[in-house]
Amino acid sequence: MSELHREVSELERKSASAARLFDIRRIIGGLFTLYGVIVGGAGVFVSDADLKKAQGVNINLWTGLGMLALGLVFLTWLKLRPLAPPEAPEAP
Repeated sequence: MSELHREVSELERKSASAARLFDIRRIIGGLFTLYGVIVGGAGVFVSDADLKKAQGVNINLWTGLGMLALGLVFLTWLKLRPLAPPEAPEAP
């Protein structure tokens, strides 16, 4: 019985770590952060012709900063409130 209990405990631990690995906040936060850096970088190196097309608004820079902020909010949320492992049901 001890060996079975140890195997069950190990499977529960692996399941909890897999759930934390594929937490949707990590995926959304990572993608928004990455895209925010890319789009914001494009906004830093904008040409005068692109600014004229956008009526003087550096839309890539502002959009990139917004995406970066949203991504960092998701990653901060993940860090402050991590996913709790599921509670094991009590045996009768």
